[in-house]
Amino acid sequence: MSAIAVQPAGAPITDPVAWGERLAVAYRDIGARTMRELPIYHDALDVEAIGFQQMQGNIVGIVVTPWFMNVVTPADGVASDHLQIHFPAGTFTFTVSEIEPVGRIASCSLFSPMFEFADMDTARAAAQAASAELMTACADDPPRVNGLGKTSSVIDRRAFLRGSLTESAR
Repeated sequence: MSAIAVQPAGAPITDPVAWGERLAVAYRDIGARTMRELPIYHDALDVEAIGFQQMQGNIVGIVVTPWFMNVVTPADGVASDHLQIHFPAGTFTFTVSEIEPVGRIASCSLFSPMFEFADMDTARAAAQAASAELMTACADDPPRVNGLGKTSSVIDRRAFLRGSLTESAR
C-alpha cells in the first residue's frame, strides 16, 4: 500500500486522490470528536475516500464514514445551498456545506445511517459500484427534457446502488 501525499490545508488541490484523503482526514476528526458516541455511528466501519477522480474539470468521489456514504465534490465559489450535478448516469442534487479544514463541499447522500453494511469491505464494494455506476450512461432510460429544453434524469439513489436504475416519481 503506497502512502498518499496530503497537501497542506489552504493549498489548492488538483489531485483528486489527495483532495479525497484531505476530506477523509477531516471526517475522521469529526468522527472522533463528535460522532462516535451517537447511535447512528457504526463501529464496524471506518472513514475512507473511494474512487476520487476528475470529471469534467471537477473532482468527484465517494466518502464512506461510520454514519453515512456520500458522493462528494469541492464547491468553492458556490453561493447556493444546493447544486445540480450532471453525471453520465443522470442529474443529482447535492447539498453544499462547509467542512473544516477542507472548505465548501457539495454532497449527495447515498446511505445514512450505515447499519445495512456488515463490515468495511461491504461498504467499500458498494461505494466502488456506485462510483462506477455514476460514470456509466444508462442506455435503457431516455433522458427527460425539462421546461427549459435541457435534458435531465432524476434517479432514485437507493435503487441506483441496488443495480436497478429507475426514474423516481418526483
